[in-house]
Amino acid sequence: MADLDVGAQIPELRTTPDRFLTARYAGASGDFNPIHIDEEFARSVGLPGRILHGLWTMAQVARAQTDAAGGPEHLRRLSVQFRGMGVPEQEVLVTGTVREVSDGRVLVDTVAEQSGTQIIRNAEAELEL
Repeated sequence: MADLDVGAQIPELRTTPDRFLTARYAGASGDFNPIHIDEEFARSVGLPGRILHGLWTMAQVARAQTDAAGGPEHLRRLSVQFRGMGVPEQEVLVTGTVREVSDGRVLVDTVAEQSGTQIIRNAEAELEL
């Protein structure tokens, strides 16, 4: 378990989605929106190419929290704001800072970014220790 005192940084989570991730996640989630699985379609609607599923990115934020807290049973609540598009084959970095500790609960402010652009921001996780 990470140091979860006010002001502490949770351990960074770095992950690089491979080029097939969006196809696998589409199958797992049932979200077959062509912006996630069809390169040509994504470009035709003005995107840089296929983009990551927002919920996959949110799952990486949740993973960073549960790693810091010692397991998924410690995550009580998670809220995020989707603010950018992530793409396959570029590292996603999740960072967080403990904002509050009270009565065995910890609030962590978190962001996920890719290539210096926040794709999730104003995320707040509540962990129970």
